[in-house]
Amino acid sequence: MDKDFRMRRGLRGFSINRLIPNVLTLAALCSGLTAIRFGLQGQFRLAVIAVIVAAIFDALDGRVARRLGVASRFGAELDSLSDFLCFGVKPALVLYLAALKDAGPLGWVVTLMFPICSALRLARFNTALLADTPPPVWTGSYFTGVPAPAGALVALVPLVISFEAEATWPRHPLVVGIVLVVVGGLMVSRLPTFSFKKGRIPRHLVLPALLVAALTMGVLVSSPWIGLSLLGLIYLALIPVSWLAYRRQAARDRREAADVVSLRSVPTDNAR
Repeated sequence: MDKDFRMRRGLRGFSINRLIPNVLTLAALCSGLTAIRFGLQGQFRLAVIAVIVAAIFDALDGRVARRLGVASRFGAELDSLSDFLCFGVKPALVLYLAALKDAGPLGWVVTLMFPICSALRLARFNTALLADTPPPVWTGSYFTGVPAPAGALVALVPLVISFEAEATWPRHPLVVGIVLVVVGGLMVSRLPTFSFKKGRIPRHLVLPALLVAALTMGVLVSSPWIGLSLLGLIYLALIPVSWLAYRRQAARDRREAADVVSLRSVPTDNAR
């Protein structure tokens, strides 16, 4: 009887909702692997589309897990492994096949640097979650360094521009190599960048934000390569803005902490 009870308990004890986020993560992983296949076949347009699909699945899995209340350590580790392949290995390999394979050993060294920077960035992100002292709540609106999906998009901008311009200069090894080095450095940097996952839009800016989103989607649908290039360039332009906003908020936080300390140090009437 105990055996039958354990069997019935095992059959009904695992909700399918717990699988949905991991299925989305695996879908992102499959998209990344398929992008590598397209790159090996020389179908670079399809490879870029596959990595965009992987980014969409990557953006959904964490949100779905939090909405369903089924976030787990296993899912977080699986997500990090998927991010490393989809947004670290895949962009570097596709750019190597498209532009850097004719640059000799130096091209391969530059190619290796990008996934290494992605792995270091993801490792730092995972260890930061285990910190004993939690950071201030407002820091949740920022990443430390450029996140891996955004880094992959920016790294692919030269290749995407070449699709629209039908020119060879964006795929020149020097151009692609410089972009990979710069983006890899941004990923492992300490620069604060906006985290759009937890950011909030002020009420008076909701309609303008919807208008911008609609225009962006219109450009992406009508001219996807121009739209992707503009998204990557706009993201780069937002990095100084996020750095200034972070410094302003940090200065405000320090002033508030100093005010609290000064108020506590003021003697009360009883102490006198």
